[in-house]
Formats: sequence, structure tokens, C-alpha cells
Amino acid sequence: MKKIVLLIIALAVLTLIIKTNDKKENKNTMTNFISIDAISHASMILNWDGVAIYADPSMYKVGKANMFANKPSPDIILLTDIHQDHFNIETLKILTKEKTIIIGPKAVADEIPEDLKPKIFVMNNGEMADQAGFRIEAMPMYNLPERDEAFHPKGRGSGYIIERGGMRVYISGDTSGIPEMRALQNIDMAFVAMNLPYTMSVEEAADAVLEFKPKKVYPYHYRTPEGFSDVAKFKEIVNGKNPEIEVIQLEWYP
Repeated sequence: MKKIVLLIIALAVLTLIIKTNDKKENKNTMTNFISIDAISHASMILNWDGVAIYADPSMYKVGKANMFANKPSPDIILLTDIHQDHFNIETLKILTKEKTIIIGPKAVADEIPEDLKPKIFVMNNGEMADQAGFRIEAMPMYNLPERDEAFHPKGRGSGYIIERGGMRVYISGDTSGIPEMRALQNIDMAFVAMNLPYTMSVEEAADAVLEFKPKKVYPYHYRTPEGFSDVAKFKEIVNGKNPEIEVIQLEWYP
């Protein structure tokens, strides 16, 4: 009888340990939870552990439907460049709340109206900062070959690496497959632009992605003067050489 009682107690303890471990595992899976709201072209919202990070919210136009209606108000707004498909003052005025931090390079800050200037935190290429519980790094973004008349000269705009709890997300901005991109390490999610003549071809984008090997890559910013880049071909090239990279296609042009 004593052995039976001891066996029952041992089974109860074992069950408690298993349930405790399950709870810990479930809790861990909820940290670094990111959902992606692809707004349009270069505009997106990363909903990351309850923090709303907006990237280039530039597609709102007065008199048309607000593409950011019913979205969470931004805690952080990341701006990559001065071009209209990335930077729109009217949109910023509508979206910016008391809690919002606007981050952008000096070229963008110079274009910000006076009433928004207290909200902007300037980050140029290579700089890092901690904001709202995230480590943010401003990455170079520019066209190759480098030339004065380039759409995106080196040093004007910034891509971004956003990091929290070991999770690293890369937003390329308008860039070629530059050495700084190819040298990236430990990227969990990458948003990579591909639209000639402004950024790069799908072949160049795929070649760069194959070099820095993100776990997941999202083609974005792929509208061209003639239509759209062939993102299916991008996936074919990437997965043909490295099937472990997950290529995810979102609807950027509803």
C-alpha cells in the first residue's frame, strides 16, 4: 500500500513538472510576437509585443480613404528617405500622437515642419539608439554604382535593424545590394526592396539575400514604372539555392 501511495505522489509531481514546463514554453512563444500589416508599397506596421512600429507611412492622401484607419496609433515611426512614397507630412500630422517617436535621418528631419520637430529623433547611418524597449540601428541604403546623380546617394537615407529579445528585423529602404546589407548577420525577418531603376532587380535582391541568409524574407517596394517586379522569380531564385530561407509574399498593392 505504501508503494502505491508513493507511486501516486511521484506521478502527481511528474505531471506538475510537465504542466509547468508547458506553461513556460507557451509563455516563451508569446514573447517577440510580431504581426505585419502591409499597408502599401513601402508602408507597413509591425505590431511587436503590443508596440506599433510604423515604417514609411506615406500613402495617405487627403480626400481618399485613410489607409491607416482603425490601425493602432504609432509608438515609433521610422522614416527612411525624403521621397514621397516614404515621407508624407500630412500623413505624419494625422498619425503622430503624444507618445509617438519619429525616427529618421537628418535629410528627413530637415523637411519636418516646426510643429513636429520636437517629435523627431535623428539617426544617421551607423548610429544606434534604444527607443521604447527596442534597439534600433540606422543602416546605409544607397544605389550602386555610387554617383552624384543617383536616386539614393550614400548617407542621405537609412534602412533600419530593429532588435528586441534577440529578434532582429531588417527594413532595407531604397537600396542596391550593398556590402553593408550582404554583411548582415542573424536577421530573423528582412524586408527587401526590388524595383528598377530605383533600387535593384530581383536577381540582385536574391543574390544579396542569399549572402546574408535571413530566416524569413518579405519582398516589398516592388512597383516599377512599367508595373511590378517578378517576386515569384525572386522566390524561385532564393529557394532554388537555399530552401531554408522562407520567402513570404504579402499583399502590398490591394
